[in-house]
Amino acid sequence: MVFKKMMGALGVGGPKVDTVLTDSRCRPGEPLAGEVRITAAEYDVEIQRVTLSLGTRIEVEHGEEESTGAVEFHRVDVAGAFRVPAKQDEVIAFEFPVPWETPVTEVNGHPLHGMAMGVRTELAVAKAVDKGDLDPVTVEPLPSQRRIIEGFDQAGFHFKSADVEHGHIHGVAQSLPFYQEIEFYPPAPYAGRVSEVELTFVANPSGMAVVLEADKRSGLFGSSDQIFRLEAGHDELMAMDWAAELTGWLDALTGGGHAGGFHTAGGHDPYGHDPDGHGHKGHGHHDEHGHRRGPGWGGVAAGAAAGVAVGVVGGMVAGEIIEEFTEDDEDEDG
Repeated sequence: MVFKKMMGALGVGGPKVDTVLTDSRCRPGEPLAGEVRITAAEYDVEIQRVTLSLGTRIEVEHGEEESTGAVEFHRVDVAGAFRVPAKQDEVIAFEFPVPWETPVTEVNGHPLHGMAMGVRTELAVAKAVDKGDLDPVTVEPLPSQRRIIEGFDQAGFHFKSADVEHGHIHGVAQSLPFYQEIEFYPPAPYAGRVSEVELTFVANPSGMAVVLEADKRSGLFGSSDQIFRLEAGHDELMAMDWAAELTGWLDALTGGGHAGGFHTAGGHDPYGHDPDGHGHKGHGHHDEHGHRRGPGWGGVAAGAAAGVAVGVVGGMVAGEIIEEFTEDDEDEDG
């Protein structure tokens, strides 16, 4: 997207920037490539650096309250200091890998309701930084992640929504300050006993931690969180029968005993929002939907046909993220 605004520090006729991605679709750990195209000014311009950053929206808990905001989680300088001569455009080719823990935004062509991701270009000139438009990026799951998600579908789960939570998972090596939760309604036979199941991936080059949290109904009105975790290599995860694993886990969860391949997190809640990583409980946002069934992947696809995949993800325009980034920049400049 072309920056609509000129560099304020340079006045009228300043350089413009347009970042063009070779392919806006990628997977965690894979490279994102493209070109930064700089349209020259009417005069020579000294560029200090050109930086690209990945951004998404996260939820942050403050005690009993919850807020949402935009966050940049990966920054790469694609060019250092150089001069753009008057009326001579410049093109900078780039390629950088996205982090392995990058949240997934689409599965089998269906956007995940609640997710948005983008790359933004920063042009630093004369000690001023122009942070402009956010180019949408689609993050598809790794083969091992897709295998697990398809297991949810085969076992009769129904997709509900997805979000990104600020915090660290207790007992899991994690490099980013947040984690993704993909939420499902349980299969019909378990709907009266389990409200929802949240799936989290924490991937690395050799394998992945898979964390499941179930909101289990315990009594007339109460509920309790049941958490299981499995860490294995990508090939091992690909070889598992996830529909059978998940069904066995639900049977054990609702009838007693231990789930097949999953391991409890040592009696501790693995989801902690403590910035120091102490792992205290901080969720408190489970919805009581009873036996409601989500739209499933077909329903999500119907949403995409209605325009979800074009500039809007889960009802949120990508421009809203840009606005939040811009507001943060203005606060810093002030």
